[in-house]
Amino acid sequence: MRYLIDTNIFLFFVLDNERLTKKVENIIDDYDNRVYILFESVKETIHLLQTGKIVVKQWKTAEDVVDFIAKDTNFEIKYPKEEHLRTLARMPLFPDHRDPSDRVIIAQAITEKIPLVSSDKKFFLYKNHGLNFIFNEW
Repeated sequence: MRYLIDTNIFLFFVLDNERLTKKVENIIDDYDNRVYILFESVKETIHLLQTGKIVVKQWKTAEDVVDFIAKDTNFEIKYPKEEHLRTLARMPLFPDHRDPSDRVIIAQAITEKIPLVSSDKKFFLYKNHGLNFIFNEW
């Protein structure tokens, strides 16, 4: 099965595994699954590290984020395509959810019909717009 994790799930995986539900842990740990992380989430993580909003002992430089994904996880990085941007352009803009990175992640999940794993309750807004959402309620 294919799954897409968002930035908060990736950071929980790295920083605080206790915030992952057993279901999400099983998704990530099952090597029969293909677990994707989007370029957008990697970009956000690098930004958080560079601005000091997160500290990860094993990451001395922002480039270590990319190395960690490549060498220490079974995650595959997915990159945006034109069709994802077209989905993004068609998605409603909800008054209480305007985060551009979240919307890019949601658009890619909808386009590729990949279940999106997140702890963000606002993602429920997009279920009626084609999002297959797995909520990590911690």
